[in-house]
Amino acid sequence: MHLWQQPISVAAITALSANTAVSHLGIEFLEVGEDFISARVPVDARTRQPFGLLHGGVSVVLAETLGSVAANYACPVGHQAVGLDINANHLRGVSSGWVTGTARPVHIGRSTQVWQVELRNDAGELSCVSRLTMAVLAPK
Repeated sequence: MHLWQQPISVAAITALSANTAVSHLGIEFLEVGEDFISARVPVDARTRQPFGLLHGGVSVVLAETLGSVAANYACPVGHQAVGLDINANHLRGVSSGWVTGTARPVHIGRSTQVWQVELRNDAGELSCVSRLTMAVLAPK
């Protein structure tokens, strides 16, 4: 299944994210596949909470970033996807290294999209699962 409705690449997504929360947190886009996007975030002084673990909010930022970017590239040209709802289950704390997220579609509809995002530590262990619902807005 070819999901993307617009030309997409790691370079294009990275350029789009310059000087945003994405770049300030050190999020790096890694791969665009036929039906997924992946990126990673460092676990460092910018992203840890006071108890030394990756901040749960940063996990949600990574998940929202991946789902939002994916949803917008999966929209017909001229349409825009905006977030309606996100949830996250934090399953394992991460104190160092990188957390890598992969977003895959659960539902691509005319007016909504749902994306599943899995975040894993450097050992490949699941640290967080998130589900993002997006509204698809038609051109004005």
